[in-house]
Amino acid sequence: MSTPTTATQRHPALAHWPLQDDTLIVGGLPLPQLAARVGSTPFYAYDRARLADRIALLRRALPPEIELHYAIKANPMPALVSYVAPQVDGLDVASGRELRVALDAGMPPADISFAGPGKSVVELEQAVAARVLLNAESPREIRELARIGAALGIRPRVAVRVNPSFELKSSGMKMGGGAKQFGIDAEAVPALLSEIGRLDLCFEGFHIFSGSQNLRAESICESQRKAFDLAVELAGHAPAPVRTLNIGGGFGIPYFPGEQPLDLAPISDNLHSLVDAARTSMPQAALVVELGRFIVAEAGLYVCRVVDRKLSRGQVFLVTDGGLHHHLAASGNFGQVIRKNYPVVIGTRVAGGEREQASVVGPLCTPLDLLGEKMDLARADEGDLVVVFQSGAYGYTASPHLFLGHPAPREVLV
Repeated sequence: MSTPTTATQRHPALAHWPLQDDTLIVGGLPLPQLAARVGSTPFYAYDRARLADRIALLRRALPPEIELHYAIKANPMPALVSYVAPQVDGLDVASGRELRVALDAGMPPADISFAGPGKSVVELEQAVAARVLLNAESPREIRELARIGAALGIRPRVAVRVNPSFELKSSGMKMGGGAKQFGIDAEAVPALLSEIGRLDLCFEGFHIFSGSQNLRAESICESQRKAFDLAVELAGHAPAPVRTLNIGGGFGIPYFPGEQPLDLAPISDNLHSLVDAARTSMPQAALVVELGRFIVAEAGLYVCRVVDRKLSRGQVFLVTDGGLHHHLAASGNFGQVIRKNYPVVIGTRVAGGEREQASVVGPLCTPLDLLGEKMDLARADEGDLVVVFQSGAYGYTASPHLFLGHPAPREVLV
């Protein structure tokens, strides 16, 4: 296999994907062969080796005392979760369906946690019956858990999800600070802890998640320190010693031009200091880092096929069989304020002898159906395969497959 060309070096993530004869290799297969094996386009492909490498990178960077959990919401494909589960210390779920995926993957219930601001009574019953850890997000959930536990003869395991007064600065999505639907405001937690004690629930700890998709190590370190200090303060009101402290994640990946990979070294140093501090202030507590996107995003590709090549007033449009209904995030309709291009290549001629400026669009009757706008690409024709990188997280399940009635994409683990 050849060394990745300058075309792949335009974005830091692309340099990790091998090429052979200017064709992308995925899971050891040339892209056209993989597409033939899948049977149709569009599809998502997730690379086992890239997943394992990512987890190994984290294991080298994080202190051995830190528990690494995978947040299934980033990518709940059952085969992928089953592959990741033995390599991490726990799984976090956000629905009853994800809970079933986690249990089917063989993760012990003791190492599964359930978060989410609107858990239904049925979901709470599932979680209590499975004996997983509930991250409670309201007084209602606490009362329901006590009732369900009494009915089932099981003492529910409970942690309190705290909405802190601080946020994760520079994060792509802020999950804490100010008024939020997530968790319980920090100032209201002591009273809730008293109620947990009165109801004789099995209190285990805290979940403090303040933001996601952050590329600034100093912001993540600050948030981790504040989360730890807040947990120490709240532990004084707890009905039992803290046994788990989930300080969230927030580790981002580079999606757009100019972004650089997150530097894990300062985060490692910071976590080492928190582990040392926990030995004194919370000696029974396991510190948990919960990551989703950082583990899976760079291991995934979205592949679609050019069905038409159009020229409109001097601008080239590559019309594909994929689009925003399959990959909402790449279209820019999943929270981007100003639309930016994900890294995109023509998979069978990554560098290409002839290059052009082209826009990659889908088949939908909306101008929002845009996978790449005026990008520098190898010249493509009908039948060529377009690849969108950084697609392993919040892709398949975060997209409106039913929009305009087109077929859903496939998913493969290779």
